[in-house]
Amino acid sequence: MDERVEKLLEFDKVKQMACKYAVSDLAKKLLLDLKPVSDEQMAKKMQRETTEGKILLKVGLNLPIDELPDIRKSVKRASLGGILLPGELLSIAKIMRASRLIKKAWSDKGLTDCKVVESIIERLHTFTSLEDRIFKIILSEEEIADDASPELLKLRKEKKILFQRAREKLEYYISSPNYQKLLQEPIITMRNGRYVIPVKQEYKSSIPGIIHDQSASGLTVYIEPMPVLQINNEIRRLEMEEDKEIERILRDLTDKVAQNGELLEETFEAIVRLDFILAKAKFSDEIKGVEPQFNTRGFINIKKGRHPLLKGEVVPIDIYLGDQFTVLIITGPNTGGKTVSLKTVGLFALMAQSGLHLPCDEGTEMSIFTNIFADIGDEQSIEQSLSTFSAHMKNIKEIVDKADSKSLVLLDELGAGTDPTEGAALAMSILDYFHKIGARVIATTHYSELKAFAYSRDGMENASVEFDLETLSPTYRLSIGIPGKSNAFEIAKRLGLKREIIEAGRNFLKVEDIRMEDMLQEIEWERKRIRQEREELEKLKESFFNKIAELEKEREKLKANQERIMEKAREKARQIVEKARREAEEVFEKLKELEAQDAKQIRDRIAEEVRKTLKKAIEDYEVKEAPLIKTSMRKTTSGPLRPGDKVMVESLNQEGYIVSMDEKGKTAQVQIGLMRINLPVSSLLKIEEDKPEKIESSYSHLSMKKAQEVSREIDVRGLTLEEALLKVEKYLDDASLAGLSNAVIIHGKGTGVLRKGIQDMLRTRKDIKSFRPGELNEGGIGVTVVEFR
Repeated sequence: MDERVEKLLEFDKVKQMACKYAVSDLAKKLLLDLKPVSDEQMAKKMQRETTEGKILLKVGLNLPIDELPDIRKSVKRASLGGILLPGELLSIAKIMRASRLIKKAWSDKGLTDCKVVESIIERLHTFTSLEDRIFKIILSEEEIADDASPELLKLRKEKKILFQRAREKLEYYISSPNYQKLLQEPIITMRNGRYVIPVKQEYKSSIPGIIHDQSASGLTVYIEPMPVLQINNEIRRLEMEEDKEIERILRDLTDKVAQNGELLEETFEAIVRLDFILAKAKFSDEIKGVEPQFNTRGFINIKKGRHPLLKGEVVPIDIYLGDQFTVLIITGPNTGGKTVSLKTVGLFALMAQSGLHLPCDEGTEMSIFTNIFADIGDEQSIEQSLSTFSAHMKNIKEIVDKADSKSLVLLDELGAGTDPTEGAALAMSILDYFHKIGARVIATTHYSELKAFAYSRDGMENASVEFDLETLSPTYRLSIGIPGKSNAFEIAKRLGLKREIIEAGRNFLKVEDIRMEDMLQEIEWERKRIRQEREELEKLKESFFNKIAELEKEREKLKANQERIMEKAREKARQIVEKARREAEEVFEKLKELEAQDAKQIRDRIAEEVRKTLKKAIEDYEVKEAPLIKTSMRKTTSGPLRPGDKVMVESLNQEGYIVSMDEKGKTAQVQIGLMRINLPVSSLLKIEEDKPEKIESSYSHLSMKKAQEVSREIDVRGLTLEEALLKVEKYLDDASLAGLSNAVIIHGKGTGVLRKGIQDMLRTRKDIKSFRPGELNEGGIGVTVVEFR
């Protein structure tokens, strides 16, 4: 792909955005070097690794390291026999630790659906022994642990003892009254790695020793006293031996690194690749990206696409190309979003074929293009003496020479910068050429001729960006299938330009142009109304589902309460039974006593007591029906059912009215609120309604009353299809109930939308015997005559 095209479509800025999520400089370089591939399988693999990266992030698997140093040069130097510095060895140990932690986390998560990442994990190696040894020996880039080796520990202990002896000797000089007047300051310091004391210049001969330095002013000399000289010499000897031991230790560690050189390089490259994948995944999370589907037939279908570089509240676009048409011409006012739509499609193609997710909805589909061409913006060149038009033509000439059926071509303001008539003609010929070779083309323009050109050609389609004349601002919505208008006169009018100038300007337009603009404006208003109605319907739908959810919660709550009540009732019943059993046993015991006595008087008295006890128990333990939820409190009655009867639908626990019944009387059409359903007669219970005096409620009286009120015709002209259907449905119900034999629906001729919608509805009604267009004397096709059964 041409780097100039990537820059025009701002792909470089997208890659820079993704770079901020990478840990290593090498992963950042991989992101900046991303190039779109033209192989479908490779593009799918690159997309899949980004998806798998998001899976890793979702389960909490991330790089366990804040920085990822490049160890390749150090490993190579170790292999060539060099000795690595402590800082280099620490960097290598950090890579070892990161590899070990990543493998452990991967194993703990047990992921099985990340095959691409799994292949990378298999290239990670662990170096536990060497890793532990490096971290134990090297404390920092400048410090080796004392216990790095027994010899080093011994040397440092000896050196510490000598340091202590040297300080004790020097402490004598700075604390003795005999020497204090000779010193510039009573302190111990170091010069050239040896302990010294600061002596005044005039007393330098009073303290035997070696002068190692003097102050800038020359007033102070730094002397190493003779008693300390021998100790310092011994310390210096130990330091040289210490350096040799440290070098030996570093050499030993370096040899171990060299032995694992190839495995370390493979491990490092795998971690960098994982860093690269996770950076793409984090970028996808930021832009709310999804993995697109791919095809090779040149089809693009972007759902709710958002330009990734736009900030704030971004208006998404739906755009498709390559199925029913291969050339899309976008028209509309300036700053309306034409160029942004153009760039979004091109940028999405580059991102998709480079393995980056797209900021859009699921189901978005992109084609694999071998080339993506773009001519966008004003590329006027003073140095090359090229005008705007010439610069555009130079680019388009190169595109024409290279484009083929697997190319995506993006042209901004095609034909602009020259005579409008010639520019429009040239633009049409360019688009026609691209259409013939099968390239996928999106072009923006202001030329009205191109709108008509696209309308008249198969394989070409118009699109437009909306403009709100109330606020004089674009809405950035893209509509395919409708050409846009520049709204020059409307904008001028809203801004206060004199009416006579605007009207004079309109007179200069051709009649065809005026008709076209008026038609487009009418379509625009209709589209705005439909969108508002759709938004209102969505709100109603949301409210409806919320109500359903609330009712469901209430039902669950009632069910739980009912269960609690039943449980309490069962417990109470158990207690009653238990008490009754105990008291019954007492009664039997008394009866046994009664059998043992002969006196009739005693027997009668005890029998009476038993009767009283049992009676009281019956009164106490009589189970009363719990006032649980009842389905209906209305009285029902038996008898045949007829149209007009009020019934209870047992299965739905709802009341309704019978509208009609089939010939055999087995099913009935029941009106429940606004809903009509066919139900078996066996599932209906006739409700006996209270009949106040002098109130007629029979079906025949209702039919007579309706017959007097219902007209034989209804006029729905001027209504929307939805409004007309509701009104006609209610009218037909009333007319059927009134017993009318026929009726006339006046819907007008117009576009035929009302006529078709009403007649489609009539076909679904069982109470309609037939319908037909009106005769000439009845209104012709502007009316529909209905005959009831």
